[in-house]
Amino acid sequence: MSSPPAVDGLAFDDALAELQRTVAELEAGGQSLEASIALYERGVALHERCARLLAEAELRVQRLVERAGGALAALDVRADKSDEE
Repeated sequence: MSSPPAVDGLAFDDALAELQRTVAELEAGGQSLEASIALYERGVALHERCARLLAEAELRVQRLVERAGGALAALDVRADKSDEE
């Protein structure tokens, strides 16, 4: 059986769907302790991915500005090198 895709590469909808499946599998029980721990760890990583993507989306929405004439434009809010230092 192949390993699941890396969490950091998942789109929000895919990460959320997998998180929901993971929670359902944990709630159903029947796994060994090691399998349960692995599922829990994957679930935590999926939760963090979803939270990070939601925070980024919220920031993008907050940075929408109204231009003259009512048009909306999104500002690029990615940190540049001077912001990271």
